[in-house]
Amino acid sequence: MKLSFANFHCQATAHQRAAAILVVILACFTAVLFSVGCDSASSSGYTSGALYSKKYRSVAVPIFKNSSADRAIPMQLEDALVKEIESTTPYKITGEGRADTVLRGTISKVDLSMLSQSLATGLTEEMAMKVTVDFEWFDMKTGKPIISRAGFQSSAVFVASLPNNQPIDLARFAVAEQLARDIVASLQGEW
Repeated sequence: MKLSFANFHCQATAHQRAAAILVVILACFTAVLFSVGCDSASSSGYTSGALYSKKYRSVAVPIFKNSSADRAIPMQLEDALVKEIESTTPYKITGEGRADTVLRGTISKVDLSMLSQSLATGLTEEMAMKVTVDFEWFDMKTGKPIISRAGFQSSAVFVASLPNNQPIDLARFAVAEQLARDIVASLQGEW
């Protein structure tokens, strides 16, 4: 049997093709196992399923009750919640009479604390605003809570002194936005 360069080249190419096909098959098999593993191990935090329940289609978001002295934060939080729900979930915002669910809550505490002060003047430089809320997400058909959280907190820092002289409204806005992101993220679950 005569061995020529052409026969050797064809054999090498056939082996390369077989190896490439084997790699593709193994990659597909691994991807399938990984996706099945993620679905069944949702307790690890990873899932390929829906993040939000498909059982519900709409949410009502009334202004949270307010037990604090800050009168501006409830409206800012309600506005931030509506925008966050509309932009990140499949749910539509409607009135309580037409909604599948309702998100109710109470702002239980708003704290201002000094973080730093000027060595020269003794005046406050940086301050933190911390807001604590309790909320429940109710199923309107059953009247039962889907999710209930107490002591949910968020905070924001602002510079109250010169030269920045940031208004407290900046901290209110930042806290409301962060609370809205965190509250809406907690509406996700294992469905």
